[in-house]
Amino acid sequence: MKAGIFIVDDHYMVIEGIRSLLQNEREIVWMGHATNASSCLSFLKEQQPDIILMDVNLPDISGTDLCKTVRGQYPSVYVLGLSTFNQQAVIRNMLENGASGYVLKNADKVELLEAIKEVMAGKTYMSEEAAASLKGPDNDITLITRREKEILKLIAEGLTNAEISEKLFISVATVNTHRKSLLEKFEAKNTAILIGKATKQGLI
Repeated sequence: MKAGIFIVDDHYMVIEGIRSLLQNEREIVWMGHATNASSCLSFLKEQQPDIILMDVNLPDISGTDLCKTVRGQYPSVYVLGLSTFNQQAVIRNMLENGASGYVLKNADKVELLEAIKEVMAGKTYMSEEAAASLKGPDNDITLITRREKEILKLIAEGLTNAEISEKLFISVATVNTHRKSLLEKFEAKNTAILIGKATKQGLI
């Protein structure tokens, strides 16, 4: 399945570097770029890519705020955080605002393609350095996305997959996928254990 890719970054060399890595890949459709958030949002009014590679630091608003806006207005568009920074707080902030992954700018073509493939499959992708940062000191909280957190809270309230689907305007199959992902991430055999572990971590 082909993936439409758009990049938002205020450094032209980064844009050109990534474009050159991906432009000849058969499964990638290069849809263009923006150098700031406002240009990105203008583009999205006309076309929606499958994935936006989004710089964390942009000149007008932060990548975190842009990510939240994009995911709110265009829920079918995935966001991959893109940065030179691998600080735990920055990574977590992007994920909590809807990003489906985080890739450092030193990634090679193999890693970029793997990240795109994982995100297109509805999974969360983390570069090795970013993942290591999240596993560092002061991090005993299971890494979940904003959508997973929403679903987790509704599960804790006792809602069924069908009820969650109706409340969040997503398919039952999507809810089921997120539920399975949560069980795996928390290493929980059932919903009761999932809720117990999440409550201990303060996520509910």
